[in-house]
Amino acid sequence: MVTLKIDNISVTVPEGTTILEAAWRAGIALPTLCYYKDLNEIGACRICVVEKIGESRLIAACDNAVEEGIEILTNSPKVRAARRTNLELILSQHNSSCTTCVRSGNCTLQDLAADFGLTANPYEVALPKNDWNPDFPLIRDAQKCIRCMRCIQVCDKIQGLGIWDLNGTGTRTNVGVAGGEKIENTACVLCGQCITHCPVGALRERDDTDRVFAALADPETVTVVQIAPAVRAA
Repeated sequence: MVTLKIDNISVTVPEGTTILEAAWRAGIALPTLCYYKDLNEIGACRICVVEKIGESRLIAACDNAVEEGIEILTNSPKVRAARRTNLELILSQHNSSCTTCVRSGNCTLQDLAADFGLTANPYEVALPKNDWNPDFPLIRDAQKCIRCMRCIQVCDKIQGLGIWDLNGTGTRTNVGVAGGEKIENTACVLCGQCITHCPVGALRERDDTDRVFAALADPETVTVVQIAPAVRAA
């Protein structure tokens, strides 16, 4: 067991516990965006940064383990300023047209922006090019991707297909189909796990609602509904 202080609260947790989990166990709320337990604990978004007394740089709470006797601050002025800046930088490369987004009202990024009171962004918005086949059942909007890499991890670690990967280098780094391939040329089985794990609206299923209503309204068309067996299982 390891004992440390988080916001002056003494916390005792098993060795190997992350600072994030220790804070949550102590009832201290810490914001996260890219974090997904046992799947994506890489500190990519830097929203969960905390201040470790005695160190000048902030550290990500999700991928740093507790240490005996350390003191952590989760809401110091330095921490709040860093989180706000990191969030603003993420939004500067994100299409924030929330009212027309499939995840509006159920979006982690939208919730964080509201929590931080972001009503304007000091950084110039620069959206990436969005090139995707709209007829494919899985739709990806590159302008909404926040590069959290959850889709990469779930496709690789859980599904074992490796459809998604990081492409490009430096400031041109982005998440896309591995090897720059077209999605229709990959082994994607359309399981939907990447959609489920995406915290924003970058991934969604193609909407065929209008086609269904048109078929139902056509008196010359006999409509039959079948639910795939996998839906009931998964």
